[in-house]
Amino acid sequence: MFKKFSQLGQAFMLPIAILPVAGLLLGLGSALSNEAAISQFPFLAQSWLQATLTIMTMAGNTVFTNLPLIFSIGVAVGLADADKGTAGLSGGVAYLVFTGTISAFLELFADADASIDTGVLGALVIGLTVTFLHNRYRKIELPQFLGFFGGNRFIPIISALVAIVLGGIFFAIWPPIQNLLVVLGEHIAQMGSIGSFFYGFFLRLTGAVGLHHTIYPLFWYTSLGGVETVAGQSIDGAQNIYFAQLADPNYTGLFTYGTRFFAGRFATMMFGLPAATLGMYHAIPKENRKENAGFYFSSALTSFLTGITEPIEFSFLFAAPWLYVIHAFLDGVSFFVADILSIRIGNTFSGGLIDFLLFGPFQGNAQTNWIRVIPVGILWALVYYFIFKILVKKFQVAVPGMEVVTDKAKVNQKSQASNLHDNALDIINRLGSENNINNVTACATRLRVTVKDKSKVDKDGLKAMGATAVLEVQDGVQAVFGGKSNIYSAEINEILEDDQ
Repeated sequence: MFKKFSQLGQAFMLPIAILPVAGLLLGLGSALSNEAAISQFPFLAQSWLQATLTIMTMAGNTVFTNLPLIFSIGVAVGLADADKGTAGLSGGVAYLVFTGTISAFLELFADADASIDTGVLGALVIGLTVTFLHNRYRKIELPQFLGFFGGNRFIPIISALVAIVLGGIFFAIWPPIQNLLVVLGEHIAQMGSIGSFFYGFFLRLTGAVGLHHTIYPLFWYTSLGGVETVAGQSIDGAQNIYFAQLADPNYTGLFTYGTRFFAGRFATMMFGLPAATLGMYHAIPKENRKENAGFYFSSALTSFLTGITEPIEFSFLFAAPWLYVIHAFLDGVSFFVADILSIRIGNTFSGGLIDFLLFGPFQGNAQTNWIRVIPVGILWALVYYFIFKILVKKFQVAVPGMEVVTDKAKVNQKSQASNLHDNALDIINRLGSENNINNVTACATRLRVTVKDKSKVDKDGLKAMGATAVLEVQDGVQAVFGGKSNIYSAEINEILEDDQ
């Protein structure tokens, strides 16, 4: 089980590498283009600068909006035994069919306002399903009249069909899960400081699979986040109340108690997680640190400046889910501490330095108690650093730069035991050995091979193996194997790649 999680964590490394840059674009663009930032820094109102910030926001948001799709592809590519391009395509197609199926069910059988967002969990289910189908059936031989759809061409087809079934299952099971989170939020709102802990804990825990979007709007925009009168008007929701107080020139004293649903973020995002990246960096082998320093530094900077934590969290979430639970617990404690210390800092986007400055120091300590974040943050940095350094090193968590041993020998032995593998080896030999082969592709019925020396090709031998014809072309030969051509092409390329 540990090995499987390690492999899954490694599969996520490719899409995760995109996130730090996307996070900086989204975080900086969003934080510096909102009205609160412009009111503090009027020079930001310049049209060319706002246009630039808008482009940054949209560019970064595109990545995060499509994160489940990107992860579906990434998981399939990362866990495929071979022919990873087909696996990635199948993962993308399957996820689009999956979400399209859910949308169709909602349109046909649900209320107009109903919505289902399965987030990264849906992407993980699709990615793992496609990986299973790909590794098991990519060399399937179909009857001759269906031969064109055999081999790796079969994978996007079967993946799309299975995705329809999965979409129907999620349509049935997901609404009760979302409703359960709503009920949970209602109870949390009535629990005071302990409720602040549970809010932070469950918000972080559900954020791992994208379900946090079900929780925080309940507190930010509805009466669960409080009801207060500001400038003679009754206002619901923690963030609505906070911004009304911010806009009221006559408001004095500490900001709304509803800021307890924001203030706990800053210690974790500005201090804790950046320190965790340093801990992970020091936990990986020294010889791997230099090449991975860029990822760790950019992820820490993204969290510190903008409060976007996905690049850090996804680097260990699937490699060690138990470590993510510890992180979620610590984040809950951060919300609890901020509550009992009466830290009253709001936010627009997240809990990074930009929002901290705008809604903490710039509003004054009398209204925010922002200075209390500093000692708490320093303590949090130490806690996160040592926890992550010790646990990642002790359990060899497969974070970036931590070597993971895979048993390639067993995979190769299993492959060599198949008749398909033996036939592919025979074809390679009859083509003049691998040293004579430049490129191998296939169309519907023909194995297309470019070779260095056509005189070394054993045409009769290829015909003896089942080729109905062997044709010479300008740069090689074409062997007509019918529906098996595509399967042979994939297996030959896999053998050639393994021998390089």
